[in-house]
Amino acid sequence: MYPGVGWSPTLAAMTDVLRRGRVSLAFGFFAQGVAFALLVTRIPAIQDRYGISDALLPVFLAAVPILAGVGSVATGRLVRRVRPSRLLRWSQPVVLLALLGVGAGHRVAVLAVALAAFGLAVGALDASMNMLGVSLQRSYGRSIMLGFHAAYSMGGILGASLAWAGAHWGLALWVSYLPVVVALLPAALVGSRWYVDGDGGAGAGGAEELRKGMSGGVGFKVLLPLCLVMSFAYIGDSTVSNWSAKYLQDVLGGSEQLATVPYNVYMVTTLVGRAFGDLGVRRFGAAAVVRGGAVVAAGGFAVVAGAPGAWAGMLGFTLVGLGLCVLVPQTFAAAGRLAAERDGRPGASDAAVARLNVFNYVGFLIGSPLVGALGDAWSYRGAMLVPMVLVLVTVVYARSFEVEADRYGGGHERPRTADVGRGSNGL
Repeated sequence: MYPGVGWSPTLAAMTDVLRRGRVSLAFGFFAQGVAFALLVTRIPAIQDRYGISDALLPVFLAAVPILAGVGSVATGRLVRRVRPSRLLRWSQPVVLLALLGVGAGHRVAVLAVALAAFGLAVGALDASMNMLGVSLQRSYGRSIMLGFHAAYSMGGILGASLAWAGAHWGLALWVSYLPVVVALLPAALVGSRWYVDGDGGAGAGGAEELRKGMSGGVGFKVLLPLCLVMSFAYIGDSTVSNWSAKYLQDVLGGSEQLATVPYNVYMVTTLVGRAFGDLGVRRFGAAAVVRGGAVVAAGGFAVVAGAPGAWAGMLGFTLVGLGLCVLVPQTFAAAGRLAAERDGRPGASDAAVARLNVFNYVGFLIGSPLVGALGDAWSYRGAMLVPMVLVLVTVVYARSFEVEADRYGGGHERPRTADVGRGSNGL
């Protein structure tokens, strides 16, 4: 029960809506983690299947975040008229079907179409998921955002484990992907019935207010420090996602089977960090957690760059995961809080999250080609020093999270009925 709030049928019903919304959204994060891990951990196999050269591979890797950025911008506009929960409900199946298309095709043109669909849908999916997460955190009145991203990490672990099994048994990509899509797609559709929209839910009579909120919002200058943190974090994350398998196999001499392990280890450490991260934020504040995470992640990249062998490299990726895992959830949460405090109109928080989410893909767009280009022109070991330096710069911007530390430093807020009265199914 919330502190200072007596029991009532209305409060009990509202609490039940919140809980169901939290569980269903966590499953959405989980499903996305599975799908993304199955894609990125099999990049060497995808490259071999379609005969893509090392020079052309960065182009394909860069196309996905570019299109995802387009999808995120489009989502920021669409939520003026459509509830984020509805966008999430229908973008998730597209991601899963596009993944299956990547595994089932034979021609480069098919791969290009599948990756294009994957990128656009991922942009909408990421933006709408985090919109719902930020509004739920505000309704709960305490830090829960890391828990959603922990579910994503759990999905990534499962996806990477399935990728390892596929590589170990020499399964075709579509054979590895098909059972996952068959299992997750209907489950995601069923779970979407309980998504809960916050102030971004454009219900009847509220669309005009929502459009007003989205047309204003927090200025880019206010969000700039958070945008930089998001970009630097995803430069680091994209380095692990897109290059850890290839780095372990080509630079550190690991086998193809072993090359699927670093991303799995990375996701395990992000799960651990995020599972306990909300407690850390409540106890020490978001700024301290962000500073500590940045230092640990930078140290991990240093270990990767100097690793003498595959196992030392995996230790480095472990540290990277433990450090990076706290940065992104707290950045989304800080953006939502800033929007709610500076512009209380409906939709302001969703607008801020959509804008910030674009820098997720800016980081991917810069990080993946940058590491590839430096690796080809110089060395992949040297390329690992670039995300190390950028992640370390995050320490400078940690002060942008200090106000959130005061907000979530252990206190609780009264639940907001205006934020939780509208579920995607009319709850």
